[in-house]
Amino acid sequence: MRSGERRAPGGAPAPGGAPAPGGAAQVAAPAAAPSREAAAGAGRPPVDLRLAGVALGAWITVWWCLGHGPGAAAWAAAGAALVAAIAAATGTTLLRAADAAARAGGATVSAAGVAVRAGRAAPVRGGPGARGRVARPAWGRAVGVGGASGARGRVARPVWGRAVGVGGLGQGRGIWVGGLALGIAGVALGAATGAVAALPRLVERDTGPLARAVVRSGTVSVRLVVRDDPRPSAVRRGGVPLWVVPASVEELTADGVRHATGGRILVLGRDAGWEGLLPGQAVAVGGRLLAPQRRDLTAAVLSTTEAPQRLGEPPWLQRAAGDLREGLRDACAPLPDKPGGLLPGLVVGDTSELDPGVEEAFRQTGMTHLTAVSGANLAIMAGLVLVTLRGVRVSPGWSAALAAVAVAGFVVLARPSPSVVRAAAMCGLGLLALALGRPRAAVPALCVSVVALVLGDPALAAAPGFALSVAATAGLLLLAPVWSAAMQRRHVPVPAADALAVPAAAQAACAPLLAALTGTVSLTAIPANLLAAPAVAPATVLGLLAAVAAPVAEPVAIGMAWLGQWPARWLVVVAERGATVPDGLVPWPDGAFGGWALAALLAGGAFLARWRLPRRLLAVVTAAVVVAVLPIRVVAPGWPPPGWALVACDVGQGDAVVLRAGAGSAVVVDVGPDPAPVDGCLRRLGIHQVPLLVLSHLHLDHIGGLDGALRGRTVGVIALGPYAEPAEGAAAVTRSARRHGVRIVQLTAGRELIAGAVALRVLGPLRVLRGTRSDPNNNSLILRADVASVSVLLPGDAEHDAERALLDAGVPLAVDVLKVPHHGSAWSEHAFLDAAAARVAVIPVGADNEYGHPDPGVLAYLARRGARVLRTDQSGDLAVVAHRDGSLSTAARPP
Repeated sequence: MRSGERRAPGGAPAPGGAPAPGGAAQVAAPAAAPSREAAAGAGRPPVDLRLAGVALGAWITVWWCLGHGPGAAAWAAAGAALVAAIAAATGTTLLRAADAAARAGGATVSAAGVAVRAGRAAPVRGGPGARGRVARPAWGRAVGVGGASGARGRVARPVWGRAVGVGGLGQGRGIWVGGLALGIAGVALGAATGAVAALPRLVERDTGPLARAVVRSGTVSVRLVVRDDPRPSAVRRGGVPLWVVPASVEELTADGVRHATGGRILVLGRDAGWEGLLPGQAVAVGGRLLAPQRRDLTAAVLSTTEAPQRLGEPPWLQRAAGDLREGLRDACAPLPDKPGGLLPGLVVGDTSELDPGVEEAFRQTGMTHLTAVSGANLAIMAGLVLVTLRGVRVSPGWSAALAAVAVAGFVVLARPSPSVVRAAAMCGLGLLALALGRPRAAVPALCVSVVALVLGDPALAAAPGFALSVAATAGLLLLAPVWSAAMQRRHVPVPAADALAVPAAAQAACAPLLAALTGTVSLTAIPANLLAAPAVAPATVLGLLAAVAAPVAEPVAIGMAWLGQWPARWLVVVAERGATVPDGLVPWPDGAFGGWALAALLAGGAFLARWRLPRRLLAVVTAAVVVAVLPIRVVAPGWPPPGWALVACDVGQGDAVVLRAGAGSAVVVDVGPDPAPVDGCLRRLGIHQVPLLVLSHLHLDHIGGLDGALRGRTVGVIALGPYAEPAEGAAAVTRSARRHGVRIVQLTAGRELIAGAVALRVLGPLRVLRGTRSDPNNNSLILRADVASVSVLLPGDAEHDAERALLDAGVPLAVDVLKVPHHGSAWSEHAFLDAAAARVAVIPVGADNEYGHPDPGVLAYLARRGARVLRTDQSGDLAVVAHRDGSLSTAARPP
């Protein structure tokens, strides 16, 4: 090498060869040895998020269109298409200009003999008369140097990891703006595509024969095809469950006119004949059409007491799948109830025999995903098939094809729930990559599956299971590798790091959605899932083998199920022990606010945890909260009592009854005279969602607290009766509903509604009564509510006239719990109280009220009838608790 010639770090002469001052050789410093952190990061390829905008745009737009109808979808499609076109044109123009400038700048640099990489330009001294620039490394990369006689070179800052030359003023800004414009174009393209895909389905839902028949609200006959296994709800009448059956309509007969139509329908059947129907089974049945309350493609709800008439047989594939599911249940029948009921849920999502206590324990510990078939089940099954085929030397292409057939069969076996179809789509893309010999890109595969599924079935956009499945998968792909690498840098062994990172990432991704949906946050989910993980694969594999063997070798199936019960027993132990941890499931604001607040909290905590001091402060604060709060909650577990079904709130002289619909969710009947008491009662119960709020009539002692019930909660609709007097009460309700953005609907006799675990039937008024002692009281809505296994009669302030009308009409009134009419006043018929035959009588009433309620004669009569009489003025909030054996107990929270 000549004197003065510089050598690059690799030993080759550096281009340019300009001598350093004084003839001394100038040699670039050798690159430092990569640290462990750099090595860990270098082995991880960059995340490809190019399709994420398209997927999010399609998903969010379809979700929005489901709630706003076909007109909104048409406008969304047109607007998004226009935005996409403008953004794409802008981005393309800017990037083309940037590329042209980069090529021009590159030629200048090349002529000067400068070799550069991505980085920031900085001047160095060159040869005689030379003006050269060297690129400083921006991300720790080694870069070349330059400097030829009279040459001047520049290098641009990196854009998405590419080196781009700068040939003009503002070039870097143009590149970033162009990239942003193309990103907006991707989101808008996804939005336009989603709106176009949803439009015909929304037209069918909102304007088809089914929708028109719902408006007429008459009795119809339908021929329909069952879409999923009928599931018993928690609501029972006379020991018979209410069967919930998703179906598709093929033919509708209304008012004597037959319509060949399509559309989705939800059947609420009260006949035992719905049990055991397979997907694909065609049936004929009559009933009454009701308006749907769900944000999906359901066009109507069919309430029927008739037995379904089967038309032909279901498809052979569904019959085969049904035989396998039944065989697995039969193989698990000799096992103890808890593991025997859990194993079919783990394998194929069949929770029909799952013990309710185990189901609740799984919910509290964040393990419900184990009984809802998802990607883990498919991965285990597909991996088992691939390993078996590779063992007999089957080629990758054939292995992928046969595994895809197995995946399709498993989807039929487990039923195509949202999490199953999402997992199947991703698994199919992975198998296609395997068959083609191409590397798998998990994040693009997730984005493609989201787009394809949302466009193919727009109802998935509003399915909580689909959202949770996608969020969990995204957490595993984006967060788990980063967190595992961070723990490995702190000398945590690789298996332990992965075992900790996987449940933590999945729970962190799902926690904001779960908080928004349920109003709770599970603190035991991560340790419970960590402890459960080793047992999931053995239980799933053994259960699958039992299901496959059941039709041909029942003893083998029973043996596989017996082996599978042992990992299932461990899962039951983990769930039940985790559910007993004090404050393992803590309340949290629900709805969008609660979800975004938790997401911001988690993101902020993860960001601050990168530094030692904030990390230690977070640990100290968390420990202090646990030490300060936990002992108090352990000593005084507080209100409400476990298993509560109904609570009569102490709101003074007025009514407010809360019917438990689910975790953090309730149906509220009346709201008392003032906002504060009912708001406090709902807060103490942890109620964040009110899908249905019923006001029995418009007197102040039943509507005055409406703002308190609406404040800070997600409320579906406010339901009123047919009598709109007094006018000032109606106006007050309308103002409050408009202020909080809640819709008002009217209920009439015969109407049935379902909200979670609560089923309501409007018994009266059978007609509007006028000229009575109190028309508003006698036109109160009279409701029968079934909450799990507890039946409740809620007659508002009904008096003699309204009660006699129901008795004369022969309306069945017998229930477990009676909310005594009109605060226990003397204006009740003894025959009405006899017909109710309630074991528990609850009287919401104010202390020392001026009306003399409750009447001593009514109290004495109820006591003689054997009812346990409870009063809010004496006991405060009153709870009725349902037990598994059908017995009831009561609890009180003193005022």
